[in-house]
Amino acid sequence: MKHARPLTLALLVAFACGASGCFKPPRGMPNETVIGYDGKNAVPPDCHALSRPSLLTDAGWRRPSMQWGCATYTNLAAQVADPRDIVSPQAIGPADAAVAASAVRRYETGHVIPLDQTSSRSAK
Repeated sequence: MKHARPLTLALLVAFACGASGCFKPPRGMPNETVIGYDGKNAVPPDCHALSRPSLLTDAGWRRPSMQWGCATYTNLAAQVADPRDIVSPQAIGPADAAVAASAVRRYETGHVIPLDQTSSRSAK
């Protein structure tokens, strides 16, 4: 009986989450596909197209519509490092724990390797 209470609580939380829809986004909400690609740059979404009418009223007056996700996806489009990843994302390579640990160790001991300002080391 000692483990029955946490199990009951976990099942209750899972049921409440599933019943409320927190495992999937609400229908009709925009996703990352609203960000376009023009062959060179990431293109932010048309905010007017993302507009959804409000179902709420305030003292009998309908509230203004909302442009769900417009600011989020506009900012994301501005931050994309390689816009080609919008069309065809690249696979993530395997993690290298030794390299990561070495970088942290260098940072903690003050032996940080300065960035090379004379050239780019991009693989593209």
